[in-house]
Formats: sequence, structure tokens, C-alpha cells
Amino acid sequence: MTNVLRWAVTAVLGGHGLIHLLGAAKGFGWADVAQLEQPIGAGGGVLWLLAALLVLACAVLIAVGAPTGWWLIAACGAIVSQAAIVTSWSDAKAGTLLNVLLLLVAAWWYLSSGPTSFHARWQEQATQALTDVDPTPAVLTESDLAVLPGPLAAYIRRSGAVGQPRVTSFYADFHGRIRSSADAAWMSFTGKQVNTFGPRPQRVFIMDARRSGLPVTVLHVYGDATATMRAKVLSLVTVVDASGPEMDRGETVTVFNDLVVLAPGAIVDAPIRWTAVDSRHVRGVFTNGDQTVAAELTFNDDHDLIDFVSDDRLRASADGKSFTRQRWSTPLSGHREEHGHRVLTSGEGRWHAPSPEGWFTYVELHFDDIVYNPRSADGAPAPLPVPQP
Repeated sequence: MTNVLRWAVTAVLGGHGLIHLLGAAKGFGWADVAQLEQPIGAGGGVLWLLAALLVLACAVLIAVGAPTGWWLIAACGAIVSQAAIVTSWSDAKAGTLLNVLLLLVAAWWYLSSGPTSFHARWQEQATQALTDVDPTPAVLTESDLAVLPGPLAAYIRRSGAVGQPRVTSFYADFHGRIRSSADAAWMSFTGKQVNTFGPRPQRVFIMDARRSGLPVTVLHVYGDATATMRAKVLSLVTVVDASGPEMDRGETVTVFNDLVVLAPGAIVDAPIRWTAVDSRHVRGVFTNGDQTVAAELTFNDDHDLIDFVSDDRLRASADGKSFTRQRWSTPLSGHREEHGHRVLTSGEGRWHAPSPEGWFTYVELHFDDIVYNPRSADGAPAPLPVPQP
């Protein structure tokens, strides 16, 4: 729900709730309400007061960000409000339209954030993924870097990962914009993801975007070297439902990219064969299950990773039903210190399509938070290690 819509709904429901207080005032004899000509009585006053409290509670919950379960209060509020309106139908029947609005908002929120939504599935999958990793990983030491090519070891050292617990998982939230082709309109989005590493790498990613003014939710799930991508408009209409070998391969490249770009502290334990190309480039071959993909990493003079290029990712069609192999790269820029690590601030995703389309940036990402080895899918950081005497 956008801020403008949220505050508009809050204002309408606030007014609706306050009007119900007039019915309570008349029913309990607190005031003579000329607008309500039909008698209400004390019993009706209780009904009007309960409706007022429920509707006003909905307005407050929406104003402060609407926790997931508020839709149940909204539905109860609409039902109780309508019951009160029926007792004074000729005076209050116009309120029925607002109750219909309240039910529609509650139904949409249930579909978008309730137990059957993509968001609930993301929470469940991410929580389950975090149970599969070591909660107390060993500390990464300088000697662990000895087997790696020099540019890669320098990058890990630069990231601040040495002397920290090995990274077995991370949580990230981000915002940005995305488009399907070089001449398509940009869509803004927000999102979050949880990745885990080890014998069974997993990636659970959710994105909320807007297309032609309508909300679109996209859910990626990767585990056991298989991937799915689903997208719904208004949390109702499925517009993308992609899976299969091409999707598995493409998402394996994404997992490889996430690992080296966002979690340098996980590199030493990953199933990757590294080869030095020169002082600024290394090549890695990542294997997970039956998928093997390769990429070349580029570093600058400060030992920051500045690009990742792979020829093994596949570009999906607009409906997600077909895929075309294209070169894919992720130029990176900007870093900050966070939770004891040097983390990425922003990056791009580019497709290098053949002529006449050519290369173009299709996604721009800005990372708002990255937490390593989180305790929960909400990104709560793990407790700091206790120094040993």
C-alpha cells in the first residue's frame, strides 16, 4: 500500500469510526444527536461503541504500518459496523459503502500478507533455510586464504571477513528499479532475501514492485539446485510461473554472484575452483548439484570487486516461459562499513544482448541493510562472539 493510499484509507476509516461514536453517545444518553433520528438504546449503544473501537483500531494500525494480522480486526470491524448501521438504517445506510471499502482493503491485505501470501511463503522458506546452517561457524583466518588466487584473497581481506565468523548465511533488504528491455519503462521496487551456504545453498528472494500503478509481488526460491520464480499482480493474478532446467541454471549463476558479491566471508568454504587470470581478474567455476557455472571477477586497485561476468545465465522472456543464453554482468559501486564488515552499497545487472539491442542495464540495486549469520529471517543479527580468556 502506497503512503498516499495508506493515509487516505486511514483518514476515511478514522472519520467512519468517529461517526460511530455518535451512535454510542445517543445510545448511552451522553448527548442528543440530531442526525440519528431513530432510537438506539443502551444495547444499541454497546454495538455502536464496539464498532467505533474496531474501526478506529484499524485506522491506527494502518497508520503505523499495519501488522500482518490486522485484516482480521478490519473484517470484524466491518461486520459489527454494518450490524450497527442496520439498527439505524434510514439514518446511517451511507456507511455501508465504507464497510464495503474496509472489507475490500482487508481482503487485499490478507491476500498480499496473510498466511497464503507470497510474503508468508517467503518467511516460512527463509526461516527453514536458516535452520540448515551452522549457528556457530568457525572464525575465518589468514591461513584460510592461502589456497586462493592473490586478487581474491586480497578482496576477502579487504571485506573485513578475516577474524570474523565464517559466513554461513546472510539477510539483505534493498530497493531499486527494474525493466524488461532497453526501451521498457522502469519499475521501482523494494525487496529482501535470505541466502544460506554450505552443502545445500539456498536463496529465498521476494520483491514488491509496481507496474502500471498496480502492485506486483515476485518470489524466487532456490534450493537443491532447483529454482522457481512466480509473480502475481494485486496478489491475485499469476503473471509469471517459471521453473525448469533453464531456470535452475540461471538461478545458480545468481547464487554464485550473491556469494562473491555480498558474502566474501563464505568464499573459502564454497565449492568453487578458482584460477588466477592476472593481477585484477580471477575465474571461478561453481558447482552445486548437477549445475556447474562459471564467471570472471574483476577487482580494482583497492581490492574491491567491481564486476562479475558470466556467459551461463539465461534471460527469461516476459512471461517467464522461455529462456535465451546471454552474457550477464553486475558492475558494482560504493561500499560502507556495517556490522564489522565492508559491504556493498549499490550495483547493476546488465544483459549483453546481440545487435541491434546491445547491452543495457535492466536492474539497479541499492542495499539498505546486510546482516551476516542472522538469527532469524527478519535479519536480527547473531549475538557477538564472547571473547575467550
